[in-house]
Amino acid sequence: MRVLFISDVYFPRVNGVSTSIRTFRQDLAGHGVETQLVAPCYDAAAAAAADEPGVLRVASAGVPRDPEDRRMRWGALTRVLDGLLPSGFDLVHVHTPFIAHYAGVRFARRAGLPCVATYHTFFEEYLHHYLPVLPRGVGRWLARSFTRSQCDQVRALIAPSEPMRSVLLEYGVTTPIHVLPTGLPADRFRAGDARAFRARVGLAPDARLVTYIGRVAHEKNIGFLLQMFAEVRRRVPQAVLVIAGEGPARAALRQQVASLGLAPQVHFAGYLDRDTALLDCYAAADVFVFASRTETQGLVLLEAMAQGTPVVSTAELGTRSILVPGSGALVVQEEQNAFAAAVVRVLEEPALHQELSQRGRAYARSWSSTAMAGRLAELYETLRSAPGAARVAA
Repeated sequence: MRVLFISDVYFPRVNGVSTSIRTFRQDLAGHGVETQLVAPCYDAAAAAAADEPGVLRVASAGVPRDPEDRRMRWGALTRVLDGLLPSGFDLVHVHTPFIAHYAGVRFARRAGLPCVATYHTFFEEYLHHYLPVLPRGVGRWLARSFTRSQCDQVRALIAPSEPMRSVLLEYGVTTPIHVLPTGLPADRFRAGDARAFRARVGLAPDARLVTYIGRVAHEKNIGFLLQMFAEVRRRVPQAVLVIAGEGPARAALRQQVASLGLAPQVHFAGYLDRDTALLDCYAAADVFVFASRTETQGLVLLEAMAQGTPVVSTAELGTRSILVPGSGALVVQEEQNAFAAAVVRVLEEPALHQELSQRGRAYARSWSSTAMAGRLAELYETLRSAPGAARVAA
């Protein structure tokens, strides 16, 4: 089977969508599914370093107010896709709700193929953060109308978690929705080098490391983590907060760090190589903290658990599917003192730390990316074989 993937984002742009696409592409190959990905071209040097077989890059332009992302040029994208029409694909899989969606639906219609989309992004919350001048009620209505319209243009939807499926049903989406998380590839369990990371950052030998890894964006609620960390510092003076990742909220967060008087105790690590430094960062952490309200899944939680790092997190939207009893995490409300108290417990109670670490490792292994890819391959086969396979809006 041959499947065309199309996405508005991919490596070297680091985020959950890029990670999900790469993970599924690698594991689908083992299930007899060949994939071709169409994605934006970024900086030439970065793109060359990140490229891999089966990726077609499309000329792109900048995105206003977003220095990380690129917008594929419609003319260039349609030329690339038109050149692929005779390539014998069996299905189209769209991964983002922007230009890629409309181009993917158009390609599927012209080729007479079924089209499936993964709903990676809680678009409603993104509108609130990136268009703050828009009244929240208006933004919510626009996001839901936009989502219903796009979902009606594909034959099937994939939701990364059951709570995300519930959101789509609440919107009034009638397209069949299949819950299918990304899962963890085997290389995420390779042990990171904690000492190497601590030496690279220049941490004191007795530093207790509280870590956030992910996009440094407003919707990730990192500002709350900073406020919470100020309370942790009052109780554990050796605590250091590491924020690994990049994003549009970095400047505002640096200002908040300064206003809280935490500059010496907060380290912004930037992007870390996924195959080396990122694993080292997870392994070095004494506790991983997370409080995002917008995750459709939350793979970073599983990656932390795979390294044996205890997790303290809120459970909102997609993260509720991961943070179940016995998962190796302390689940708390988004309340500063309660969250800080949970972090302090992990830092100060060795028995609790060890218990969460062991449970987390075992639990993460139950999220096999190979098994998830097998389920996706089965869904592809069902869609390809079903009557009326090319259901897309005219």
